[in-house]
Amino acid sequence: MHSVERIGRYRVQRRLGAGAFGTVWLAHDDTLDAPVAVKVLADNWSHRLDVRERFLAEARLLRRAASRRVVQVHDIGELPDGRPYFVMEYADGGTLADLLDDGPLPVDEALRLTAAAALGAAALHEAGIVHRDIKPSNLLLRTGTSGDAGARQVLLADLGLAKILAEASGLTLAAGSAGYRPPEQAEPGTGIDARADVYSLGAVGYQLVTGVVPAAPGKVVRPDRLRPGLDPGVRRALLRALRPDRARRWPDARTFAAELERLGRVAKVPSSARRAGRAASGACSRRAGRKPSHWLYVGFRPVRRECVPGVGRQAALSPYALVADRRPRRWPALLAGTAVTAALIGATFALWPHGSAPAGRRIEDVTGRVSAEVPAAWAGQVRDAGWDPAVLGLRAGHEPGFAVADDLARWPDLRAGVDGVFVGVLEHGDVTAVVNDRAHPECHYDGARDRTLAAGHGRVRSWSDCPGGGSVVEAGLTPPDGGGRPQVYVQIRTAGGGPAARDVLDSVRVGD
Repeated sequence: MHSVERIGRYRVQRRLGAGAFGTVWLAHDDTLDAPVAVKVLADNWSHRLDVRERFLAEARLLRRAASRRVVQVHDIGELPDGRPYFVMEYADGGTLADLLDDGPLPVDEALRLTAAAALGAAALHEAGIVHRDIKPSNLLLRTGTSGDAGARQVLLADLGLAKILAEASGLTLAAGSAGYRPPEQAEPGTGIDARADVYSLGAVGYQLVTGVVPAAPGKVVRPDRLRPGLDPGVRRALLRALRPDRARRWPDARTFAAELERLGRVAKVPSSARRAGRAASGACSRRAGRKPSHWLYVGFRPVRRECVPGVGRQAALSPYALVADRRPRRWPALLAGTAVTAALIGATFALWPHGSAPAGRRIEDVTGRVSAEVPAAWAGQVRDAGWDPAVLGLRAGHEPGFAVADDLARWPDLRAGVDGVFVGVLEHGDVTAVVNDRAHPECHYDGARDRTLAAGHGRVRSWSDCPGGGSVVEAGLTPPDGGGRPQVYVQIRTAGGGPAARDVLDSVRVGD
């Protein structure tokens, strides 16, 4: 659809978004003097009768739900060219995905919002509908109303993949979005029930709490690994929803919502306690500035080990000392002079006291999917909670990965004598092209070579005589058969050259 001024009686103001099958416009109902959202079938599908029927079925399912927790349909019509449209209430607060732009939410807010979404799903289920694609971008927020999340009401939207429960219990096609999709929904031919949406709701809650989309079913990292100090009850509730075996999940969305609401009330700490927690955090951070003998990194801020709940003599400190700041902290550029910026996700580094690192340490990410053997002297600081390939110009997402170095804070500076390695999995894109495009003009380029390593065939490029006298090696490893295992991107810094980089590359391992 090109220049649009009116859709039926509705005056179009701007486009809100577009998907594979339709475009949603913000419009104004001049008759009722109210904003509305209008969804119109896409031009390229207008000739497909099956797609047209699917489009209209979404409107019917929304009407069937008839719940204030599900986006309401007010009208339906047809454009002069024959394409159908339907008119919905307008949610002016964006989506839960928008809230995640600033990182994970306060735990009590994350739990309340997820509970509200679960109650919306429960309304669908009680109307005999399973959504099959619950994720943050399909959960809308409407402001200025009383709702389950304070001033923001959560509305479940986009029933394009929804099915009648009686039909979904038989053979169905694979559907849903990676990270939010239960195993029974990933393969065609498997019947599903309302517990499929419980899994997706668990994934939404997990992401709101940690800022990270959960890994594949059965490989989900405990949320308290990504958010230290998380209440064990929250961890258990989320992981129960994410059980691969649906018989072990919460029995229904309403029961899950009730538990989240209970946990949200517990997590809501008075403001005075939050201020005390932040004060304790600041005191710990100031002490950390004196370079204590044993400390942790929390979101790139040095914090004494005793400031971390459950570790050391100050274990009773509030978890707000670790998570009071919602905005995610970004890792500096992988190397100075490059366009690569922060990629690693998560909040936990570990630092061993000088001289105590174990000899010959194998480092792996929190999922255990990718690992490498590094010299003992490199294993000073580790960040292992994954990374975002968007920093290399590839599709954004959360993939397994880790960084390890003797001093990650000095990693971006080529003048610093730093030894370390970054290893990240790539499910999409061309890792060889990425490596071929890299440049470090401050260093002497030594050339490229192709090698066959344990993790696959590799394009390896190297630079030496960097400003600090060190060297850089970058490698893109692809599966020998071009499929199966994912690609791997590796970047290695060595302070004095030598065979260490070659040995690290040989040691990279990637699991299924």
